[in-house]
Parts: sequence; C-alpha cells; structure tokens
Amino acid sequence: MRTGSQAHVFADRAAAGRALAQALRGHAFAEPLLVLGLPRGGVAVAAEVAAALGAPLDVLIVRKIALPYDPELAVGAAASGGIVVWEDYAASADEAQLETLRREAQQEITRREQLYRPGRAPLDLHGKAVILVDDGLATGATMLAAVRAARRAGAATLVAAAPVASPQAAARVQREADSLVVLQRRADLLAVGQWFERFEQLDDDDVRRLLETAAHSRAKE
Repeated sequence: MRTGSQAHVFADRAAAGRALAQALRGHAFAEPLLVLGLPRGGVAVAAEVAAALGAPLDVLIVRKIALPYDPELAVGAAASGGIVVWEDYAASADEAQLETLRREAQQEITRREQLYRPGRAPLDLHGKAVILVDDGLATGATMLAAVRAARRAGAATLVAAAPVASPQAAARVQREADSLVVLQRRADLLAVGQWFERFEQLDDDDVRRLLETAAHSRAKE
C-alpha cells in the first residue's frame, strides 16, 4: 500500500485498474482466485485487475442508499444477499423512510443481478480467494456491505482493493476484510471522481460489455 503527500490523479478507471493490479501482484493468492467488481464503476477497475492476474471476473451487486432530497448523501449501502450497512447518522432518519429505501435498494440489486448475471445461480464463493474491487472508498459503506455479502457467500479469503480511499473508509473496511490494498489514502477525499482525469458514469450496457469481454478473453485462453 502506498501513501503520499501529493495527489495522484489516475487517467481513468482502466489506468487505475492496471496500477492496482501491480500492487496486488505482491500478494500470494490461494486458488481458485476470483475478482469481483462492484457495479458500476468498480467493474471497469476490476476488469483490468482480473486480466492482469489471469483470474475470472464477476460482479457482486451493491447499491448506495441515499436520501431522496439529497442523492449525494449516502446513509448506507446494500449488497446481494440482503446485506445492509447504515452510516451512523442514519440513526437520526425516519425509520419508515429508511425501510422504504432499503426495499428500493434491494429491488434494484435484484434487477441488476438479473441483468448482469442472467440465468446464473447466486454467487457461491466457498473455498475461493476473492478480490473485491471498487473505484474508490469514500465512507467505506459500499465496500463493507460487499465484504459482508462475500463472507456470507462463503469466501475463504477476502481482499478489498481500490485505487483511492479516505483513511476513515480504509480503517472501516480493514477491520473486516482479510487485507486491504489501496494505492492512495487521502484525508482530503471528498468525492472519488476528483482523483480521476476522466470519470464518466457507466451504465448497465457498459457493465455487461466489460463482463462479456472478460469472459470471451478467458474462453480463448
């Protein structure tokens, strides 16, 4: 893991993924190894990691939970398998509203499961070494939800990885993941996108294309 006084700006998610893969090469991973991207943006980073490590790529569906009147303020995150992680300040929100938001997040997770993994069984991670990849960790709630979901799915070992994270998010995730790989820990991180020169929003078609490309590449090996 690296830290530094100067901000490192990644050209885009693909460049960040290649840099992250270099850091991950120093780890001895058990087999079988699986790389799981966190949609949507994390899949673009994870695709580069999977290609560099020669591992299959899949997704673990997560969803930020935000208040309707302030979509940029996350009060929590949800992940496949019914996992929900709430921020501390969610305790002051209306319980009925939080339950509505939780249900809506789970509905969106189900929709994405069907779209990104059509006709496939839920993730079975028993006996697998898993690398969970996102494009950045601001509060850590989304990655923490993914870590808990992967644990529930039976992952043998769990590495959480991201190009950039706030120190608070890194500490939060590190308490539950087996290890954490972050290229930049930035106390001044307000938004993940500020550390990328290009940070386009990905849509469902982008995620499906990345997954299909990775699958086709492995089929040729």
